[in-house]
Amino acid sequence: MKHIFRFKQFEVDQSGCAMRINTDGVLLGAMAKQQGPQRILDIGTGTGVIALMLAQRFSEAQVHAVEIDEQASITAERNFQNSVFRGRLSIHHTAIEQYTSSEKFDLIVSNPPFFVNDLKNVEKKKEMARHASDAFFGDLIKKVAGLLSSDGCFWVVLPVKQAQDLVHKAKLEGLFPSRLVKLHSDATKPEFRRIVCLGREKSSEIEEDFTIYESEKKYTKAYELLLKDFFLAY
Repeated sequence: MKHIFRFKQFEVDQSGCAMRINTDGVLLGAMAKQQGPQRILDIGTGTGVIALMLAQRFSEAQVHAVEIDEQASITAERNFQNSVFRGRLSIHHTAIEQYTSSEKFDLIVSNPPFFVNDLKNVEKKKEMARHASDAFFGDLIKKVAGLLSSDGCFWVVLPVKQAQDLVHKAKLEGLFPSRLVKLHSDATKPEFRRIVCLGREKSSEIEEDFTIYESEKKYTKAYELLLKDFFLAY
């Protein structure tokens, strides 16, 4: 079925989701790191693919996911229940601004909407999934700061300008960058996305470049190695 995306240990039904599985999301799901996280939060889970990847990678963790779109949350719930990780996954149909938790999270991830003050998509679901208001990122980082454990980390993927703005807002909330991954489609292209890790500790920021394609339709070895535990092709 065209709506089903099969991974090595789970599959994702994308029916009813405005934003399908994309490179940004799977790279974030494979790159986000934390030492033995017990509680993980995926903000804006969509199909649930990042949450599923993290449940596979961190076998001891309880993974919570938040999704504002009702149909997407239903789809994510179905994907969770159909996976071998079902006992460690839960979905919360709400806006992140309204989400509450009595416990903190060791690892928080998000592949959020990122077009701020851009031309709005005529399809309402895609508009919600891809567009953000001016206040969104400020509200997001405040919420993350409140939900993150003392030594937890927040991983996010965004276009370059939005990533720079988010890092600035994060510092105002006491969160600082420790790692920055610059994503390039190929070696000749400038970065088009940034994956940023933020935490409470001030430390020297580690920067690196990550290239997706070696040539047309041929992925780099680094990309294949990163995703070999997930994609059937590797």
